[in-house]
Amino acid sequence: MHLRLTPLLALGLASTVQALPLEQLQLPPGYRIQVAAEVPNARQMALSPEGVLYVGTRRDGRVFALQDLDGDQHYETRHTLMSNRRLPNGVSWSNGDLYIAELTQLVRLSDIDARLRNPPTPEPLLTGLPNITHHGWKYLKQAPDGAFFFTLGAPCNVCLESDPRFASIMRFDPATGDASPWAHGVRNSVGFAWHPNDGSLWFTDNGRDHLGDNQPDDELNRAEQEGLHFGFPFRHAREVVDPDFGEGADAVNSQAPVALLGAHVAALGISFYTADQFPDTPETTLFMAQHGSWNRSSKVGYRVMRVETKGEQVRSVEPFITGWLQGEQAWGRPVDVVVEPDGDLLISDDRADVIYRVWYQPDS
Repeated sequence: MHLRLTPLLALGLASTVQALPLEQLQLPPGYRIQVAAEVPNARQMALSPEGVLYVGTRRDGRVFALQDLDGDQHYETRHTLMSNRRLPNGVSWSNGDLYIAELTQLVRLSDIDARLRNPPTPEPLLTGLPNITHHGWKYLKQAPDGAFFFTLGAPCNVCLESDPRFASIMRFDPATGDASPWAHGVRNSVGFAWHPNDGSLWFTDNGRDHLGDNQPDDELNRAEQEGLHFGFPFRHAREVVDPDFGEGADAVNSQAPVALLGAHVAALGISFYTADQFPDTPETTLFMAQHGSWNRSSKVGYRVMRVETKGEQVRSVEPFITGWLQGEQAWGRPVDVVVEPDGDLLISDDRADVIYRVWYQPDS
């Protein structure tokens, strides 16, 4: 059991962070939430075995490294590793190095855990990615086989581009420098993870806009092999045929989502829960950040979901944390979720500019 500093004043953070209405957040019985760090425009996160938390941003243009040097479960030390970059959203740690996905390139910071105070010059690994900001921010993770996967969204609401890299999940081999689409027909994924049992890739995908408040649903998808097509721009969700591109729906053998998540919820980062702190939470449980709608007449999303899976199927999708949305006003927008080795869940929030820590501690 960790020693937890519950008063917000113990965090030593800015008054704006201390004023966050955490009491409005609703969690299941026994679960607690607290601010773990203040990070402007916090987006994707990655943890090193040394306990350094790396955080990418989108609008802010910086990449940060956070440390909890006194072991009180709060990241009191923040280093700026890169600044004035273009959409450095994706971060992934591997073998001592930090990999960052920017708008037009993937770069590496070598031996970064030991060089936080004096970070190296970013080393370009893959350049020449499309210079289009619409859905241009990328999610980045290393696959079990050592390759890096990253997302490259459609440069539009709905379109059919000749460049096959758009609307895909890309695979980059660092040994050869080769990069190519691994999954096709993916409009705008900003979160994926590999299933701990069968190694299949699970990913979120944001549905198209301007078909009304209630369609199409955002998707949770599963891919067990390379080369599958997931419908965009011909078909959305399961049965929504696109009014402009629907004639091509039968031309692709598109994969149906394993779960429909609701229209406009903006499902982003996901992680399987691979620890054992949370009760009744096997490693086949998926936690998902929903960033929230931007143009729906009545807002939805702005929460963290718990997804129960069994084999290839989804058994349930239920809210785990709600309360960032109060009426039609949202004071927070969850982006990514990461599981710490001790079982705590970290959640980034690019509106409140913080990272939360969630742990289980039942009342005595």
